[in-house]
Amino acid sequence: MIFCGLSKGGSEEAEFGSSSAFSKLLHNLMAPLSYGGVDVDLVTGTETAPHVIQSETYTGANPDNPDEVLVAYNDSRCANSNNFSALSTSIDGGLTFTRLTNGSGCSPFANTFGDPVAIYNKPTGTWFTVWLDANGSCTLGGYKSTDPEDPNSWTHFCVHNNGGDDRESGWADNNPASPFFGNMYVSWNDFNVGAGALVVSRSTDNGSTWSSSITVANTGTFIRNTQITGDMSGNGTLYIAGMDEGGGGFPHNDMNLIYKSTDGGASWANTYTGSPFPGPGVTAVGYFACMFPDDGGYWRHEGWGEPAAFNNIVSLVYAQHGAGSDPGDVYYIRSTDGGVTFGAPFLLNTDGGTRPQWQPNLSVSPAGTLLATWYDARESATCTKGDPNTPCYRMWSRKSNDNGQSWLPDDMLSDVVTPLPGQSDPNIQPTYAGDYDYGAALLTKHITSWTDGRVPINSQSQQDTFTDRELVGFSVTTADPACGSLVTGTAPTTFTVNLSDAVNPGTVDPSDFSVNGTPADTATPAGDNLSITFTFTTSPVVSGSNTMHIPQDAFTRQSDNQGIFEFQCTFNYTQVQLAVTDTDPPVGGTFTPPAPGTYTYDVNWNVPVDPSSVAITDLQLSGNAGGTVTAVTVINGNMTTEFTLSFTFGGSVTAHIAAGAITDGDGNPSADFSGDYTVQGCPPSQYVITSGTDAIVPGTDDTGNHIDDGDTMIPLPFSFQLYDQTYTAVNVSSNGRLDFVVANEPGGYISACLPAPPNVGPYDFTIFPTWTDQCTDNTPGNCGGDNCTGCGIFTTVEGPVGSRIFDIEWRTVLYADPAATSPTVHYEVRLFEGDPNLKFEVVYGDLAGNSGSPQMWVGGVQGNSGAGFFTQDFCNPAGDPPPGNVSKSYEIPPCASPSPTPTAPPVSPTPTATATAPATATPSATPTATPTAPPGHSPTPRPRPTPHPRPTPP
Repeated sequence: MIFCGLSKGGSEEAEFGSSSAFSKLLHNLMAPLSYGGVDVDLVTGTETAPHVIQSETYTGANPDNPDEVLVAYNDSRCANSNNFSALSTSIDGGLTFTRLTNGSGCSPFANTFGDPVAIYNKPTGTWFTVWLDANGSCTLGGYKSTDPEDPNSWTHFCVHNNGGDDRESGWADNNPASPFFGNMYVSWNDFNVGAGALVVSRSTDNGSTWSSSITVANTGTFIRNTQITGDMSGNGTLYIAGMDEGGGGFPHNDMNLIYKSTDGGASWANTYTGSPFPGPGVTAVGYFACMFPDDGGYWRHEGWGEPAAFNNIVSLVYAQHGAGSDPGDVYYIRSTDGGVTFGAPFLLNTDGGTRPQWQPNLSVSPAGTLLATWYDARESATCTKGDPNTPCYRMWSRKSNDNGQSWLPDDMLSDVVTPLPGQSDPNIQPTYAGDYDYGAALLTKHITSWTDGRVPINSQSQQDTFTDRELVGFSVTTADPACGSLVTGTAPTTFTVNLSDAVNPGTVDPSDFSVNGTPADTATPAGDNLSITFTFTTSPVVSGSNTMHIPQDAFTRQSDNQGIFEFQCTFNYTQVQLAVTDTDPPVGGTFTPPAPGTYTYDVNWNVPVDPSSVAITDLQLSGNAGGTVTAVTVINGNMTTEFTLSFTFGGSVTAHIAAGAITDGDGNPSADFSGDYTVQGCPPSQYVITSGTDAIVPGTDDTGNHIDDGDTMIPLPFSFQLYDQTYTAVNVSSNGRLDFVVANEPGGYISACLPAPPNVGPYDFTIFPTWTDQCTDNTPGNCGGDNCTGCGIFTTVEGPVGSRIFDIEWRTVLYADPAATSPTVHYEVRLFEGDPNLKFEVVYGDLAGNSGSPQMWVGGVQGNSGAGFFTQDFCNPAGDPPPGNVSKSYEIPPCASPSPTPTAPPVSPTPTATATAPATATPSATPTATPTAPPGHSPTPRPRPTPHPRPTPP
């Protein structure tokens, strides 16, 4: 991520000067290259030290206009304006680039913090950039444009709100043959969920809206989102490469994982978990391993690489520690069964020494060529951070022309051996030089970018971003029928392949093209020789999957007699596509009896389904009825899929089976189906507050909470239901909350109007009796100078079993109230056993005292905030406590009462924390399912808001 360690790029020599010694050195290190063309500096325009750092690249090209190439990257040029993001554009195929700059002298991506993604949406001709985002409540979002070269054309959009989002990646399905053509996907780690859940959001309407996050992996083990990709052949399959980092540190073991979706990103399965291997590096700074020892550790890297997929072949590159003292080597693994099993790792770098290779990227073209590129220090003896006269590494590549079956030799890609660039910007984490480079490919070229140090600024080598391209050879561009398509009706006898270049017509023979191993009977090149039509006297097509094939070098290109690359892809054929005919209940009908309950949902088909293709994840439910799919069976001669559903509430529900989720007996994909229904019963409701005059019942049992900014878990004497969830324990916070799900300390002293944005995790399913900056520590002099004898949180139980009341009493002082010698803030929460209206009560005593803290006073309750469930009693500015000596009863009214809408905050002062750059989480050394404070947060002494925080990388 950018503000974890952005790196500055190049600058004009006239602006900053240059090193003549280094210029001679570069001249001596120039060499004939096997891969790539001339390197291009992405950074144009003037720069002002120390904000001269660029790194971490995401490269993309326009499939409708190969001359338009975009590279997004981290850029600290406008760090003082909370803009750490940049984009350079080319309209000449990547020969020259211009860094976008608007009238303010910055990029058009205001209030974003790097971690670049740049994807193109073919149906609308729109470019989307995605960044860590701080616009409003957005935490992952970006800007889009149909005219990317115009810095004033970019408009903001949001992917995800109120998250702990980091390390995003993106992919767009631009193959018209795909059942999910036009869909866009963004994956990331959300550190507000579990140990940093791996999640995805998708847009199915060309970026107009983005789905709520879809869980890919959320276990007690932290899985890094390495990168997302999709199959370029047009079958719609998606893959995410993840990495288990073994708890971090150095040395440690890594494991590669693959997650796969065949329903357009609606659901995901872990199809592959690799064997442990030693992570690269020489040392560690905190969680992260580093590739160089400079300054105690520099260039953090855990072995991350990039996946690629074409024709159900899944490829992955990554780095691992080499033998002995070798800090890193780059490996490739290949799956021929759609990411389920992988062959033995193949070493891509062949230097044989102990110099490091690290941080690889990989791209696959629609012709099935692969280009792997990595950082490689084999040509140097040593590296010195920031020294412009010590050459360190060059970008090396290796290419496969047969989708990874074999590889050409590894050789140089970039033009020079660059110094190890320094990192001079104080806004960026000092070990950071970019976490990834995302390569991409069109039919005609591979494009890749990287962090470089060849351009000195103020006589120091600094992080800059460069790019280059590798051209693809003679290849099939598209076919009719299209790769990955479904053909219905009459079986075809005519097939057309379109070519990247004009063919030598005299080299074309009917036997060059086959379907299912049967050669064509005739072959007819078009007048311009850019396509060939192959015809069969009798159709060779069968029901189900069919394979089209042209062998390597079957015919040649006019310009240079180069042979055609091998072409092989599949399409499906059936006379009638599998489709839903009707359902029970019918579309528009009602599930009865009233919820909650379990229900049967029958989906009837026009032809028999393949039972082995049916799973509960094939049916997706949305709406306010709270539905889940618990089972499915195939009945009625495979003509009916009978799903078992569970609904918590009455209301509305939409049932959706994505295209291709289920197949017929020949493996042909189903058509998309969606239907709207009603569930009888009570809809979900909000809590309603009633004022009263009940008094505090003193607590007698000390919970042990004597701390500044701390949660203590305590058992409940009975099960208690909050909204639709039931709990047997709760975390009591010194800052005036009952955290039922996430222990939201440290950092929970920063209050906000409801619904509250996350801290350690979401504040969902939390009761806020009096949320403000408080202390229960009874140690003299702590808590900003307080001396609170008798402070703490205490409990007692009233009444007989079946109708008990559990009282939780706070005796606190406000933070930084040196005059306090005993509790000055006094309140209580009372939980009622088995109450039909889910009742709890908040009782207020004296709310006095003085504080140097600027935090608001907040009271209320929050459930699933994403669905709009919260009720706020008050949200008052600091210095304006709510009235004391009053009680507030919270109840959900019976079903017959109208369901109130979420209570709007009566007062909405802007918390000071929202003006700062968002801190990002880092997984703990041993990630667990229980949310914990990520590295970079310190429980004692706790950090206080500062005007310009320096965010810490995840």
